Amino acid sequence: MKIAIGCDHGAYHLKETVKQHLLDLGHSVCDVGCYSLDSVDYPEYAFKVGEAVVSDEADRGIVLCTTGIGVSICANKVKGVRCALCTFPQQAKMTRMHNDANVLALGAGYVSDNLALEIVDIWMNTEFEGGRHARRVNQISDYENRT
Repeated sequence: MKIAIGCDHGAYHLKETVKQHLLDLGHSVCDVGCYSLDSVDYPEYAFKVGEAVVSDEADRGIVLCTTGIGVSICANKVKGVRCALCTFPQQAKMTRMHNDANVLALGAGYVSDNLALEIVDIWMNTEFEGGRHARRVNQISDYENRT
């Protein structure tokens, strides 16, 4: 699977950890930045990840900042993105099963490296259930397409 990943300076180290983990698992990773601890503005990277996902350059995306909040807000501004901020493995499972989330947000200040990798693994390996959940995801898309 091809994964777009992006972060701000506050999550640079966690992004590098997640990226290497994905590569070790055999995934292709498109790293849109940032590439150092130098201060940057997170919207740029969250938008790039979201755009990569909706344009089919990537199958899914992962965005990271210190809290995960800013990048999740920004990613969700990209039409077609369903980004979920997860701090617990069960959230990662449910957002894939019920919401078909195509972008995962992580907060480097709130999850350890090990917890982040557990969340990523569950999120990557959980399939969308469809059924009644597809109806709800379609309602989100329908609303998004009206605005």
